[in-house]
Amino acid sequence: MKDHSIVDVLIVGAGAAGLTLAVDLARRGVSFRLIERLTEPFQGSRGKGIQPRTLEVFEDLGIVDRLAAAGSPYPSQRLHHPGGSTTDMQEFTLDTGTAAEPYRRPLLVPQFRTEAVLRDRIIELGQRVDYGVALTGFTDDGDGVAAQIADAGGAGTIRCRYLVGADGARSFVRHALSLGFPGKTLGVRAIVADIEIDGLDRAVWHRFNEGDRARQISFCPLPHSDMFQLQAPIAIEGDVDLSPAGVQAFIDARLPERAIRVRAVHWASAYSMNARLADRYRVGNVFLVGDAAHIHPPTGGQGLNTSVQDSYNLGWKLAAVLAGAPAALLDSYEEERRPIAAGMLGLAADLLEKARHGEMRRGREVHQLDLSYRGAALAVDMPGRGDGVLVAGDRMPDAVLQGAAGPAHRLFDLMAGPQWTLLVRGGGADRPRAGVILLRIGSDGALRDDGDRLGMADGDRLLVRPDGYVGARFGADHGPAMAAYLARVLPPPRS
Repeated sequence: MKDHSIVDVLIVGAGAAGLTLAVDLARRGVSFRLIERLTEPFQGSRGKGIQPRTLEVFEDLGIVDRLAAAGSPYPSQRLHHPGGSTTDMQEFTLDTGTAAEPYRRPLLVPQFRTEAVLRDRIIELGQRVDYGVALTGFTDDGDGVAAQIADAGGAGTIRCRYLVGADGARSFVRHALSLGFPGKTLGVRAIVADIEIDGLDRAVWHRFNEGDRARQISFCPLPHSDMFQLQAPIAIEGDVDLSPAGVQAFIDARLPERAIRVRAVHWASAYSMNARLADRYRVGNVFLVGDAAHIHPPTGGQGLNTSVQDSYNLGWKLAAVLAGAPAALLDSYEEERRPIAAGMLGLAADLLEKARHGEMRRGREVHQLDLSYRGAALAVDMPGRGDGVLVAGDRMPDAVLQGAAGPAHRLFDLMAGPQWTLLVRGGGADRPRAGVILLRIGSDGALRDDGDRLGMADGDRLLVRPDGYVGARFGADHGPAMAAYLARVLPPPRS
């Protein structure tokens, strides 16, 4: 390899976080390379739950229907009791979608399928993943980063403006930055495996010996396949035989009365559960996203989802600064995302403790619809506006708006894409500018909010960020303040 390419962004790691960032940058026309040290895509089911907020993200990226087709709703769980009796239950809260929250239940999609859908989207956008390419070192000189890479053909260098470490819990990028990764090992070690078996029906998620850490085991049917995901706690120390014969012996030891036969093991891993959070998410021109910045126990299905939303937060900010927006915009990434990860770590650890006693249920708290950036630097509410329905920093809800010509429109459809959205209630002299679309709502506008779902008073201006959060609220008399806000987050207008 004698690669001396120049790109805007180098993404290291092609898991869910790196792939999401690549999709977002590709649709914005940002030049990047996405490298992955593994020679082929990950083939395990590890992160299999897509939460409602992440489904909204994937809708904006153009892949939510493909993911739904590749997955399924979560099945009911069947608790198998001593003596042979069973109880069927649903661990998840499965609410029906609403106009404001179109997705109200998690989607079961094995991680390898989620990543395959993201890779296909990258190819559609004219880009690709470079497998078998490892980052071996980098130097940040203030103006950019010189990254040393290597593949089977030799070594080379990539010059980039920004480097993003999406390279997992053992992140080379984080170690090279000498960043602390404080937290704790949670005293739980587990096996997870994708297996084909005979002896269990695929209509439910089977759970045995709940609350008994020495014998607990579960089998979740993976959609559109012959596989189950096996999950079970194991001893903290000791080798684990993950061969088909070893997995068979493992199942037989925990379920001696069952006639479960292992036909194949497609992927298996034994791992210790940790809860850790990087000291920083940014050093100079280098950023961390996903498991490189935070690792979670699997309870609650928060890890992959938090990782995807890291990238969704960072992508638009990188694109804006590369196009000329103030560099200080990038400081908001760590300010907004690190507290979110800290909260998700606490939630997942709490759910893990409940799961140890067979008491875990997962409701709205895992859906991530209520996460907010209130109080952060980019969340601006004008004095005297009051809280109202929408507060700067909160997720922007969807809504059905009545078109003046007759057909109704989903707000999410109108806002879709990489730009900001300015919602204006009533008349005014607002004019669109590059990077912002204008939607005028009211009796004299193209759209009507007949149910007052958005809670906007006459004269209100609502700026919605590219990642679907309310950036700022202004009144009709706050034109200069709104212009000053936009100058913080957008490139200067072209003359």
